[in-house]
Amino acid sequence: MILRHLLLPEILDLVESGRLNDVREFLAQQPGPDIADLIPALEDKDQVIVFRLLPRHLADEVFSLLEPTSQNLLLQSMAQEEVRQVLAGLSPDDRTALFEELPAQVTKGLLGLLSDQDRKQTLTLLSYPENSVGRLMTDRYVTVDPQWTASRALEHLRQVGTDSETIAMVYSIDEHGRLTDDLRLRKLIIADPAVRVADLLDGHYACLHSLQDREDAVQVFKKYDLYALPVVDADGILLGIVTIDDILDVAEAEATEDFHKLATVRPLQVNFKDATLGLLFRKRIGWLIGLVIVNIFTGMGIKMFEDTIVAVAALVALMPLLIGSGGNAGAQAATLVVRAIATGEIDSGDWWKLLLREIGVSMAIGLAMAGAAFFLGWALGDLKVAAVVSISMVTVVVMGSLMGTVLPMILNRLKLDPATASVPLITSMADILGVLIYFSIANALFAYFNAAMR
Repeated sequence: MILRHLLLPEILDLVESGRLNDVREFLAQQPGPDIADLIPALEDKDQVIVFRLLPRHLADEVFSLLEPTSQNLLLQSMAQEEVRQVLAGLSPDDRTALFEELPAQVTKGLLGLLSDQDRKQTLTLLSYPENSVGRLMTDRYVTVDPQWTASRALEHLRQVGTDSETIAMVYSIDEHGRLTDDLRLRKLIIADPAVRVADLLDGHYACLHSLQDREDAVQVFKKYDLYALPVVDADGILLGIVTIDDILDVAEAEATEDFHKLATVRPLQVNFKDATLGLLFRKRIGWLIGLVIVNIFTGMGIKMFEDTIVAVAALVALMPLLIGSGGNAGAQAATLVVRAIATGEIDSGDWWKLLLREIGVSMAIGLAMAGAAFFLGWALGDLKVAAVVSISMVTVVVMGSLMGTVLPMILNRLKLDPATASVPLITSMADILGVLIYFSIANALFAYFNAAMR
């Protein structure tokens, strides 16, 4: 980010003046992530020029860090041999991520540029379900024989480690390829050179399954705090590893998707700044039309109590206060519960405890808000209106909060995305319920007061 803002004008001047050697020398001294941050800020033609000036090893790293839009732009502007070199330089998981974002016809053409081994590897990863761990893994990992000494294992790492995604963790497998343990590099380095690897293993390890949902993998990484996790099949055969950088991308994508759903926006699947007007319209219009239909019931509820509204006009002035409070309370509860489910903080065994706690919390909030509403109702009406407003406030806040708590839990139990319990949906449902509660209480209390005065 610093490189983009401070040095972008200077880079542009060098490119426009044709001083490409100066650009090449400067870029060669910069970290790959900073260059990947700079390139999308350039004009399309300048993106291609700058990328071509990068040394081969740096170009591979930078390309893997770019957003799909920039990657696709560069691929379209390259000669076939350049594309072949770029694809060959990508790690298997980065190559799979690229192909996931491209149209099927483009992917088919790019597959033809790969070597037989890389093509087979890519097709294998793409054969896994779309959101599975299998699509994230790479086969660039290091295994060691338990019977080796620590010295021999380290020598083996020096020979093959340069092609590995990471050597922070090495893995032990049996003669059938089944994973038997993992070993931190640190433990291997500080061990006596003559000690056997088997003596350093403790038989305890964490792993992922190739068909496991990638969102679950985020929680496993969080739990074990590792740089990489092995991926196995149903028989325990070691297939590859998933590294923390890929999991961070997944965590960001899942959080973004949840935020979109909470706001009733269908996930964009592209960078927001690159989204077209038509795409944004399609992603947003469906839910908004649906909410219009839902809100018709609010009007129908008001129509049901037309006589009460005519009799006590002050109730109308206070209605937005009541139904807005219920919707806001429900939105707060839904946001907290959806996020807690997404991060694995709660599961089905916690639901009754959470529900009882929410009743207590919402009751306390409702009573606090009812105090303010009582005096406002008294000021705009009389003591009868104040009583209606304060009792309704407690009821509406409690019911809205429970709705925001329960709906995501039900969706999660039904194996649906709890984020579908969006804030606008909860608010609209709380509005309908708030109108019914408010005027039902008003009818009952006014009838009671009128009977008591006779």
